[in-house]
Amino acid sequence: MSVSELYSQYTRVWIPDPDEVWRSAELTKDYKEGEKSLQLKLEDETIREYPVDAQNNQLPFLRNPDILVGENDLTALSYLHEPAVLHNLKVRFLESNHIYTYCGIVLVAINPYEQLPIYGQDVIYAYSGQNMGDMDPHIFAVAEEAYKQMARDEKNQSIIVSGESGAGKTVSAKYAMRYFATVGGSASETNIEEKVLASSPIMEAIGNAKTTRNDNSSRFGKYIQIGFDKRYHIIGANMRTYLLEKSRVVFQADDERNYHIFYQLCAAASLPEFKELALTCAEDFFYTSQGGDTAIEGVDDAEDFEKTRQAFTLLGVRESHQISIFKIIASILHLGSVEIQAERDGDSCSISPQDEHLSNFCRLLGVEHNQMEHWLCHRKLVTTSETYVKTMSLQQVINARNALAKHIYAQLFGWIVEHINKALHTSTKQHSFIGVLDIYGFETFEVNSFEQFCINYANEKLQQQFNLHVFKLEQEEYMKEQIPWTLIDFYDNQPCIDLIEAKLGILDLLDEECKVPKGTDQNWAQKLYDRHSSSQHFQKPRMSNTAFIVVHFADKVEYLSDGFLEKNRDTVYEEQINILKASKFPLVADLFRDDKDPIPATSTSGKGSSSKINIRSARPPMKASNKEHKKSVGHQFRTSLHLLMETLNATTPHYVRCIKPNDEKLPFHFDPKRAVQQLRACGVLETIRISAAGYPSRWTYHDFFNRYRVLVKKRELANTDKKAICRSVLESLVKDPDKFQFGRTKIFFRAGQVAYLEKLRADKFRAATIMIQKTVRGWLQKVKYRRLKRATLTLQKYCRGYLARRLAEHLRRTRAAVVLQKQYRMRRTRLAYQRVRRAAIVIQAFARAMFVRRIYRQVLMEHKATIIQKHARGWMARRHFQRLRAAAIVIQCAFRRLKAKQELKALKIEARSAEHLKRLNVGMENKVVQLQRKIDDQNKEFKTLSEQLSAVTSMHTMQVEKLKRELAHYQQNQGADASLQLQEEVQSLRTELQRAHSERRVLEDAHSREKDELRKRVADLEQENALLKDEKEQLNNQILCQSKDEFAQNSVKENLLMKKELEEERSRYQNLVKEYSRLEQRYDNLRDEVTILKQTPGHRRNPSNQSSLESDSNYPSISTSEIGDSEDALQQVEEIGMEKAAMDMTVFLKLQKRVRELEQERKKLQVQLEKREQDSKKVQMEQPRNDVDLDQDADLAYNSLKRQELESENKKLKNDLNELRKAVADQATQNNSSHSSPDSYSLLLNQLKLANEELEVRKEEVLILRTQIVNADQRRLAGKSMEPNINARASWPNSEKHVDQEDAIEAYHGVCQTNRLLEAQLQAQSLEHEEQVENLKAQVEALKEEMDKQQQTFCQTLLLSPEAQVEFGVQQEISRLTNENLDLKELVEKLEKNERKLKKQLKIYMKKVQDLEAAQALAQSDRRHHELTRQVTVQRKEKDFQGMLEYHKEDEALLIRNLVTDLKPQMLSGTVPCLPAYILYMCIRHADYTNDDLKVHSLLTSTINGIKKVLKKHNDDFEMTSFWLSNTCRLLHCLKQYSGDEGFMTQNTAKQNEHCLKNFDLTEYRQVLSDLSIQIYQQLIKIAEGLLQPMIVSAMLENESIQGLSGVKPMGYRKRSSSMADGDNSYCLEAIIRQMNYFHTVMCDQGLDPEIILQVFKQLFYMITAVTLNNLLLRKDVCSWSTGMQLRYNISELEEWLRGRNLHQSGAAQTMEPLIQAAQLLQLKKKTHEDAEAICSLCTSLSTQQIVKILNLYTPLNEFEERVTVSFIRTIQAQLQERNDPQQLLLDSKHMFPVLFPFNPSSLTMDSIHIPACLSLEFLNEV
Repeated sequence: MSVSELYSQYTRVWIPDPDEVWRSAELTKDYKEGEKSLQLKLEDETIREYPVDAQNNQLPFLRNPDILVGENDLTALSYLHEPAVLHNLKVRFLESNHIYTYCGIVLVAINPYEQLPIYGQDVIYAYSGQNMGDMDPHIFAVAEEAYKQMARDEKNQSIIVSGESGAGKTVSAKYAMRYFATVGGSASETNIEEKVLASSPIMEAIGNAKTTRNDNSSRFGKYIQIGFDKRYHIIGANMRTYLLEKSRVVFQADDERNYHIFYQLCAAASLPEFKELALTCAEDFFYTSQGGDTAIEGVDDAEDFEKTRQAFTLLGVRESHQISIFKIIASILHLGSVEIQAERDGDSCSISPQDEHLSNFCRLLGVEHNQMEHWLCHRKLVTTSETYVKTMSLQQVINARNALAKHIYAQLFGWIVEHINKALHTSTKQHSFIGVLDIYGFETFEVNSFEQFCINYANEKLQQQFNLHVFKLEQEEYMKEQIPWTLIDFYDNQPCIDLIEAKLGILDLLDEECKVPKGTDQNWAQKLYDRHSSSQHFQKPRMSNTAFIVVHFADKVEYLSDGFLEKNRDTVYEEQINILKASKFPLVADLFRDDKDPIPATSTSGKGSSSKINIRSARPPMKASNKEHKKSVGHQFRTSLHLLMETLNATTPHYVRCIKPNDEKLPFHFDPKRAVQQLRACGVLETIRISAAGYPSRWTYHDFFNRYRVLVKKRELANTDKKAICRSVLESLVKDPDKFQFGRTKIFFRAGQVAYLEKLRADKFRAATIMIQKTVRGWLQKVKYRRLKRATLTLQKYCRGYLARRLAEHLRRTRAAVVLQKQYRMRRTRLAYQRVRRAAIVIQAFARAMFVRRIYRQVLMEHKATIIQKHARGWMARRHFQRLRAAAIVIQCAFRRLKAKQELKALKIEARSAEHLKRLNVGMENKVVQLQRKIDDQNKEFKTLSEQLSAVTSMHTMQVEKLKRELAHYQQNQGADASLQLQEEVQSLRTELQRAHSERRVLEDAHSREKDELRKRVADLEQENALLKDEKEQLNNQILCQSKDEFAQNSVKENLLMKKELEEERSRYQNLVKEYSRLEQRYDNLRDEVTILKQTPGHRRNPSNQSSLESDSNYPSISTSEIGDSEDALQQVEEIGMEKAAMDMTVFLKLQKRVRELEQERKKLQVQLEKREQDSKKVQMEQPRNDVDLDQDADLAYNSLKRQELESENKKLKNDLNELRKAVADQATQNNSSHSSPDSYSLLLNQLKLANEELEVRKEEVLILRTQIVNADQRRLAGKSMEPNINARASWPNSEKHVDQEDAIEAYHGVCQTNRLLEAQLQAQSLEHEEQVENLKAQVEALKEEMDKQQQTFCQTLLLSPEAQVEFGVQQEISRLTNENLDLKELVEKLEKNERKLKKQLKIYMKKVQDLEAAQALAQSDRRHHELTRQVTVQRKEKDFQGMLEYHKEDEALLIRNLVTDLKPQMLSGTVPCLPAYILYMCIRHADYTNDDLKVHSLLTSTINGIKKVLKKHNDDFEMTSFWLSNTCRLLHCLKQYSGDEGFMTQNTAKQNEHCLKNFDLTEYRQVLSDLSIQIYQQLIKIAEGLLQPMIVSAMLENESIQGLSGVKPMGYRKRSSSMADGDNSYCLEAIIRQMNYFHTVMCDQGLDPEIILQVFKQLFYMITAVTLNNLLLRKDVCSWSTGMQLRYNISELEEWLRGRNLHQSGAAQTMEPLIQAAQLLQLKKKTHEDAEAICSLCTSLSTQQIVKILNLYTPLNEFEERVTVSFIRTIQAQLQERNDPQQLLLDSKHMFPVLFPFNPSSLTMDSIHIPACLSLEFLNEV
């Protein structure tokens, strides 16, 4: 294309800008060659004339089409240049919030300065196993590519992370290592991946610091090698460090900090274990306070220090070493704060002996205070003849102190790195490794020193390696596609590297100057000027003689030579080091021992690396310097850098370039100037330039055809060869053949050609669009015109008719109006005349009558006036009286009203108090009672007062009488002299009496008043109380109504919560089952691996499954002795061990202990049995001989009675045992779900023991009494056959009385029996008491041991990391649950043992009873007269098949092999579904019928083990797994249906009820089968997901279900794997539907329950939704309108398939709701505020993050579509703020819904099932 075609009107270009670096503009007119300027219009509508360089004809850069902006890969851009790269990164970062972008082989990562939810475990799993081009750019994609190439090519890999400080290098490296730790987790239990991750907080603490550019800047470089074994699991790691910034220990610039560990230690100084460090806050120390603020916003140093300590512990650093490390770090702080005082002469200085910091420094390091004080201020000079001790000036002492502090910290840093490597080292052979290099990027500051020089030197080496690798990849790509290779000129920085490291280069001259005794930085700079002034990469500044400029690949950097020599020498005085070597602390002394080789020369290839990799240096090795001289820092750095480059050259590198978007650390803020500087420095633009020099745009033929087939002519489409079509199209469209090349699988284009093709394609679409628009608009206008014409004619017709009708109506109305007017006027005139005439007549009549009435009225008035006067005068008199009376009444009313108001006010006050009493009505009744009591008390008091008054009156009367008598007597004696005195006394007494009477009256009045008031008060209170009661009842009724409503609501909520908790509990339980199966599988794999790797001959242990299978067929019978009980227990323990194969060692030891206890118990029981038998024999021998004389009939009667009693008791015991089993099983299930303690089991067991003991006592008493009665009756009937015992009678106390001999004997026997019973009860109670005491003691000891174990576990847990604590807690919980299950098993064993004992006793008694009955029958037959004298043959009656199958014990293995192990599902096609389950149940039923519990146990155990073995062998066979899932569920249903439980028998027929189990309760085996069904279901889902997983993304997102709807965009260097071939790896939706049909057909044919089928497809559809949505959220190329249309069509097809298979009730369609809403979101309009509201109301199943992510990823495939604006996304975010969505971005594709196995009884009867001959089960006999 010519220049005029490219630079035409409306073409957009990039022009330089001082603020934005590059600015977009548009040409306003065509450019013609030779013109000196371009007419441009900027984006702000400003017109600008841009000058063109006439000499070079340098035109501005062209801008890419909008369709290419925002691509994942920068190489997909048609125009590859700096402004295009910068603009693409800016659009992705600001508008889409994408921080990662590919640039060929480089991943560009922009630091967002904000936490993003894109690094979780779900994202790791989403990227695991994916190709690099299939997903959006991510650090996980680079890590996965490295991991995959290591496994595929068996070559070591390296990930090189570089960038400026603050660009995010450390975080990127940390995420890469986290990915490797998650994907390549260690196969063993060493948790090496956790240790690898634990090294990060340690290295950040001791190597990272706050700078002006970054709060967590790494001040050293590190290269971590993560080692993998042959299975590509992490086995170890190794770390190398480079160039620690030691100067930061003693100096920090403003707003910077020292290393984090110092501030962390100061923050934790208050801890008791750190009191001896004598630390305070960081502001108090010189080395931590130079930068100003010592805190970082959002960072808790104390919390970070705790993480650092946990990491040390996890890496195996002992607590003592940790304390020593912290002592050394604290000593550095104290050393920096030592006060140095200068002397007056200025040449010497001193330190105060009382300096606290120096004392702490010496104490913490264990050195002598005096020596350190002396040698800090003095130095030793050694000459050939003498040794001098010289004082130092203040500056020299400070420099020496700082050098010592730096040296101590550097040695400690190296020691920590060395111990981290030891902790990460492994003895396992390393097969390969992946290295992660986190190294500083190119740095340039205002003042650049030795550190910046070394950093930039390392970046020069890395850039050279990067350029060579990019060039090599380009060459390989061209050679692979057979494209002619032309040499591409790229920047080679070898001259700059030679300037630095070659002979007599900068480093050599620096080392040489360091060796000179009096070398200075100025002399070294002068040597540089003299030596390298002619070099093009070296320059001398104009205004300085101590600085020099090096022209690096990124930029010119001016270095100040001051300090170069000192930093290169790294001098520390030997005297100070010798003092530290003599430290009494071993760690401090070890830090400063003489190392033979201080360079960390870790070999990269040896026994641990692959034999295919040979690391060879590209240059000859440097000659080692003399041993006498210490190697300089520059020499060490150069050597370690060479080793690093050798390692990187021997690996496949992957590059991550971190970009810092701004210097203010603002989130999502982009500074173009800073970004361009870093892009130039990190080599991204160099990659672009190398790509642009050749053929940067590359398309596969398939993608090119799909994208540009609109440019193909119709006749060319007839050709089936797409390559030929592409060739013809390009040759016709692009005339210059050099602009493109045809490769073997791709087409290569020069820069700009894709944009040209996009322009042609857009023009084609535009022309077609215009043609379509023209035709459609013309047709629309014609249709509109015809419609208007027809409407116009119709309107005219109706309007004219309406006007004619209106005129006729007007004429008719006019005529009628004239007639109406005539008649109306005539009538109106006549009416007016008649009205006047009538009025005149009426007026006359009324006037005449008026005059007559007036005369009559006058006469009448005069007559009545007199009467009125009379009555008026009387009325006036009465009126006056009434007015006076009314006035009096008014006055009375006013006064009464005033009184009433006062009373009303008092009543209101009282009413208010009553209202208060209403509110406090609770205590009102009590008050009433109290008042009543008060009244009663006052009544009592009144009574007492009345009694006292009466007593006083009587006394007074008596005294008066007495006084009268005395007075009379006195008068008689003395006469009338004393009469006056007596009268006075009588008078006084009378006055007192009157006063007493008055007081009594007052008291009576007061009492009566109070009593009346109290009665009134009580009445009022009772009335108020009644009112309050009524109100209370009303309130109670209201509260009850409300409580009923609330109770209903609460009950509904509680039901929902309980359902939710049940689902969660079921999910957790099934996850535990899944985890158990996984651990079991892992255990089997490890055991197989150990078997394979074990080469030494000798005894090998059989697998647990095999041993259990072998032991299952060797069960002894229980009818011999009690040995079978203990062996049953042992077998149950073995089964537990077999089922819990993945159990830890503690559980195994507990099982062994349990086995020993059971063996001892068995021996004890056997000894007791023998002892009892001997006692019984002795008792039989000691019995008197006269007992033999008892009649045999009495014995028979006794035995028959005993037999009847035993039979009844046996029935009762069976019922009790069945109920007890059910209770135990229910309690066990509750305990398993709620983890409760097994106290209820001991309670049930105690109840059972007590019931049995009481039953035995009552039974013995009844038998004794019945026996006595029977014996007495028989003796009376038989007569007096027994002679009386005279001796015995003589011994009786009442022998003289007549006593019946039979009664005496009976009484004697009764007393003996009673004594024995009492003695037995007493012994039993004493034994029971002793057992209880021993049990309580054992429980106390067990609780103590448990407490000690928990304390130890708690202490160990505190030392672990939070993740390890969680995992350890889960393990502890599993162990605890296992122990509880074992305890429950033990209880069940005890109960079963008791049951077996009772059964044995019953069998023994039954046998005795049968023998007695047989003897009795034989005796009766002897007495018969008619005896049979000939043999009679008994004919067996033919019976019907009862639905039971009998087999011999030795045929069990054959049964399992034919029916389970070797059975193929195809063999049973055409038979009854789930036939093996029915056959197994019929065998179990026969074992139950024969009461053979060992046979039932053995058969069920062998069946379960056989099913597990088959599933393990066919772990990827869907048909086999589905077959055994259906059979296991059917067997579980049969055990429920025929268990005898009424809840499961509601749908049974009478015939089916006959087939129920009679003797055994198999509830426990039902639980085991349920767990096995869950495991099989999970395996079935896993197989189905494995078959569907590869199809989902291709079928749902990539395949064109609607042809021609989607288009292909340029993909760049990272191509999607599905687009590489024309359908090799692609699937269509029909493939998924075919697979679903296969699943459905197999499960239906094999008789799987419909409910389980529904759950299977619900799970599969959820997995389809999760995988599809996760890929949609992580892929920019599929987030488009056309993909939404394709996706909606695919979803509708799947929904139609669900309806066609009648699976729509499964809830599968509901699981696809998020995917449906995502598809609708891609199709909706996204412009206005109404669109945002519609999206928010529609997308309820999507989280806010998912909605925003899809909108950010939305990419138009055609230029006619519009992008989603940033403002629209912000509107969506603002409207969705109120949502409480989870922070998880992706759906959990591994989530599994809890499965339910509903009871589904069978309608078949057992006797109707036929066994086919193909099963080879001839040894089964029908019963």
